[in-house]
Amino acid sequence: MEQALSKVADQNIAIQCTGRTDSGVHALEQVVHFDTEVKRELKSWVMGGNINLADDVRVIWAKHAIDDFHARYSAVARFYRYIILNRPMTSALSKKQVTWCFKPLDEVKMHQAAQCLLGMHDFSSFRAKGCQSVSPKRLMHFINVYREGENVIMDISANAFLHHMVRNIAGVLMAIGTGEKPVCWAEELLEIKDRKQAGVTAPPYGLYLGGVYYPEKYGINKNPVFDLLPSDAARFEY
Repeated sequence: MEQALSKVADQNIAIQCTGRTDSGVHALEQVVHFDTEVKRELKSWVMGGNINLADDVRVIWAKHAIDDFHARYSAVARFYRYIILNRPMTSALSKKQVTWCFKPLDEVKMHQAAQCLLGMHDFSSFRAKGCQSVSPKRLMHFINVYREGENVIMDISANAFLHHMVRNIAGVLMAIGTGEKPVCWAEELLEIKDRKQAGVTAPPYGLYLGGVYYPEKYGINKNPVFDLLPSDAARFEY
């Protein structure tokens, strides 16, 4: 992205993004900002950026930001979706776009187990060993697990996420969904605060950064899924 925008500006452009994703993870939406004194029409940043980008990345829109906007620190919520193909056979077309689980999953039990994660908690049991975050505490706004045909889907939103946090939660819920672990296991892990006691990290392929929520003053359209946020969510800072 920096290389593409630098060609449009004819000078070096450094960007700040909402957050990082692991290799193999997808993004339906990512927000970046950059500072420049170069004057270009907004459509030039979009079209010129896309001309210079690889085929698997696209700029959808551009706008002038108000002075205090920051792509990462102004965000008050992130939304991720994790998709599990739950059938005996893998998919040829969606091989690296979903996670495959051949064992039958009980999505009702997975949803029930996940509800203990709502609110502000210490998510030490769900963070990667090498996570560099100063604090393991995060505010979980909502987490819903449901089935659509052969897919079991986890929708999850928090003020921010620890390294591998979503994939580790998915791994725990999948173990509960297959019956390997009881529903109460998720809450037990939350209280233990020990990653060594938790399950495996789920694969990256089913994970999508689905949206980023900013306060209304920034004028950035929000994904309708954020209508599920608690009414006071915007008061919580990163």
